Amino acid sequence: MSAIRVENVRKSFGETTAIDGLSLSVEAGELFGLLGPNGAGKTTTMEILSGQLVPDSGRTEVLGVDPVEEPTAVRERVGILPEKESPPSFLTPREYFEFIGAIRDLPDGEVDARVETWARRLDFADTLDTLSTDLSRGQQQKTMIAGAFFHEPAAVFIDEPLANLDPIVQERVKRFFREYQAAGNTVVITTHDVDVAGELCSRVGIVHGGDLVADVRPAELGDRTLLDVFFSRVETTGEPELIGRG
Repeated sequence: MSAIRVENVRKSFGETTAIDGLSLSVEAGELFGLLGPNGAGKTTTMEILSGQLVPDSGRTEVLGVDPVEEPTAVRERVGILPEKESPPSFLTPREYFEFIGAIRDLPDGEVDARVETWARRLDFADTLDTLSTDLSRGQQQKTMIAGAFFHEPAAVFIDEPLANLDPIVQERVKRFFREYQAAGNTVVITTHDVDVAGELCSRVGIVHGGDLVADVRPAELGDRTLLDVFFSRVETTGEPELIGRG
């Protein structure tokens, strides 16, 4: 069952084409990576799927909802972490989570429990009551990751999830993503880091020039590496290459 569908989507900003006929699907329970060089259209795709941008043409569906027709309904069902996003500077992480709990109608006791769980999971209990403006970039990233998952959505969009995190926290985040996927949820990450995509994702869509150029299951590459496929596809044109089961 597809949790996410993108059909021939196009999006331009003035004379710049960000997405050029992109089509892909993500099954429920996948940890899917959207991999591509800077300017490939990854972030624009995520913003369209999360109801933040309207495509010029084409159709999308997220958890059975059209983000163009019902953007608020989509945002209620998903978690989102844009690249380089920071928590509000005038709130502490605890206050930020309480705000999320309020808009998501979570009981106060449940909010408190989830705050403590995330503080232990990503090791930021000692900064829960520090103003976000005084946090390091890594601590801000921890807060935003926790915020994206805080209401336990069925699908989450994460842009460059490991940015600014130290190696220990990176491993904790990777482990959590896999556990979240194993519970039947859908996680979509966008990245330009081939190693992150290959290690973390069960399936990777390589995008270049605003279109899908390869659909890869890293575990089924055999003697090839994801880096091999990446370089071969971003330097050529033609039909998308499917590697692994469809």
